[in-house]
Amino acid sequence: MFDDYGEKWFSDPATFEENLVSVWGRRWSVFSEVGKLKAVLLRRPGKEIEAVKNPADWRWKDIMDPKRARDQHDALAEVYRSAGVDVFYVEEQREDRPNALFMRDNVLGTPEGAIVCRQSTAFRRGEERAVALALAKIGCPIVRTISGAGVFEGACGIWIDRETIVLGTGVRSNEEGVRQVEDVLRAMGVTNILRFQIPWGHAHLDGLMNPVDKKKILVFPWQMPYDVADALIRKGFKIIEAPSIDEVKHGSAVNLVALEPGRVLMSKDNPKTKATLEQNGIEVLEIEVDELMKGFGCLHCMTAFLERDPI
Repeated sequence: MFDDYGEKWFSDPATFEENLVSVWGRRWSVFSEVGKLKAVLLRRPGKEIEAVKNPADWRWKDIMDPKRARDQHDALAEVYRSAGVDVFYVEEQREDRPNALFMRDNVLGTPEGAIVCRQSTAFRRGEERAVALALAKIGCPIVRTISGAGVFEGACGIWIDRETIVLGTGVRSNEEGVRQVEDVLRAMGVTNILRFQIPWGHAHLDGLMNPVDKKKILVFPWQMPYDVADALIRKGFKIIEAPSIDEVKHGSAVNLVALEPGRVLMSKDNPKTKATLEQNGIEVLEIEVDELMKGFGCLHCMTAFLERDPI
């Protein structure tokens, strides 16, 4: 007579990450900068770049030629597709947001989906609404939207491994924004969070450091905190020092994208950095993005990683 009583709805002990494919349709997971790249979110430059009259208003070096900028962006997308990467786009965007092509600033991929970031500068706020819409359309879970007084841009985070990430504070990321990111990541099992105070005159981490292989990382040595470098060395990383200040500053040599461990895509005309990487066993592919770089961003800035294979 008691068969109709008692608990009938038993909780599923699977983690969110374990349910990604069954619930969200694919493995929307990122906890590396070098694991084989599987999916990215891009913004092909739209009408918004045609509205720029005074480059300084948008922190640009110069006005972009729209056709050349789009051709270079299309070539970037084709490199990704040729490497087996699924390319998704933010299809809609405000026409007064010409920096929206720098997608890494808007999204930080995590082991369980995407964090939608909150831009530091007023002239970029509003991009995230279109980004959130794009993520929802493709079925990528949004695990957090930075809110309150927090500001955090995705390029202020660099993944090292499943338990380790470097988070930077500076002009584009404040303590409250980083705290919100930390709270989300610690719930996912990220136990080792390395803090990096981004120096005056730099916006993001990806212009100062970037992993290029499972245990190799390219850095701008003169502005790399000792504590971060020491922690990476203790984890078995080889620190590869960028050999040219000019290439780092004007060629965005560190702002590259790893397609898979030991194979990277970087902007053309950085011969010293390319040679140094090759001497350290890294395969380097080059692409011309000088028109897009007029916006003071490069390959890593333009690419929001949505899925990478574990390493």
